[in-house]
Amino acid sequence: MPTDAPTQGTDRDTSGADQVTGLDALELGGRVVEERTLGRVGAAVWRSAWPKLLAVGIVVALWQAVYWAELRPPYALPSPGEVFSELGSLISTGEFWESIQLTMTRAITGFALAVLLGTVIGAAVARFSPLRAAIGSLITGLQTMPSIMWFPLAILLFQISESAIMFVVVIGATPSVANGLISGIDYVPRTWLRVGQVLGMRGFAKYRHLILPASLPSFISGLKQGWAFSWRSLMAGELLVIVPGALSIGARMQGARDLVNAPLVVAYIIVVLILGIFIDILFNAADNALRRRWGLTGS
Repeated sequence: MPTDAPTQGTDRDTSGADQVTGLDALELGGRVVEERTLGRVGAAVWRSAWPKLLAVGIVVALWQAVYWAELRPPYALPSPGEVFSELGSLISTGEFWESIQLTMTRAITGFALAVLLGTVIGAAVARFSPLRAAIGSLITGLQTMPSIMWFPLAILLFQISESAIMFVVVIGATPSVANGLISGIDYVPRTWLRVGQVLGMRGFAKYRHLILPASLPSFISGLKQGWAFSWRSLMAGELLVIVPGALSIGARMQGARDLVNAPLVVAYIIVVLILGIFIDILFNAADNALRRRWGLTGS
C-alpha cells in the first residue's frame, strides 16, 4: 500500500501534465491554422492587387515620359509628382470630403430612383406583350442615347437646380436597369415556370419567389450598367449645371479649370476614377457572391 500511493500520485501528475500539454497543443494548433488562413488571404489579395498596381505603374511611367518629352506645356499637362502632391493636400481638407459626400448623395439617390423605376418598367414590359410591343424598342433607344443630350431639356424644365441633375441621372440609368430585368425574365427556363404553376404560384408571389430570383444574374448586370450610365450622367451634370452653394466634385473641378490649375483638375479626375473603381468592385463582389450561390464558379 505505501508503495502504491506515490505511483497513483505520479499517475495523476502525469495525466495533469498531459492535459496541460494537450491544451497548449490545441492553442498552438489554432494559432497555426489562423496564420495559414491569414497567409492564404494575403496571397489572394496580392494576386488580385499586383496586376492593378502594375497597370498603374505603367500609366504613371508613360505619363512621366510624356511630361519629359514636353509634348504639351507644363501648365496644361502637369507631372505626376505635382498631381499627387496636389491630391495629398486635397484629401486633407474638409471641403474635399464635403464635395465627396454631396456627389455620392446625388449618385446614390439618382441610382436608387432609377432602380425603382427600371424594375417596375422592366417587370411590366416583360409581363405584358402589348406593352413590350409598344415601348420595348423605345427603352433600347433611350439606353443608347447620350445622357448629355438631355441637359438642355432638363435646364428648361427645372432651371439650374438639383432636379435638373437628378432628371438626367435617372433617365440615363433607368433603361439599362429595365433592359437587364427584361433580359433576365426572358431567359427564365420554361420548366421552372411550369413547376411554379404546379406549386400554385400566381401573380405577385410568382414574381417574388420564382421569376425575380431566377433573373438576378442578368439583373445584376443591368444594375452595373445602369450605375455606369448614372455616374457618367452625374459627372457631366455637375460640370454643366453648377448649383449655387452646392460645391460638388464637378463644381470644384470646373473652378480649378477656370483658374487654369491643371494639377488640381487632374487630381479630381483621379478622384472620380477611384470612386468609379470602388463602386465597380462592390458590384463585382455582389456578382461573384451570386455566382457562387448559383454554383456558376469553377471549383
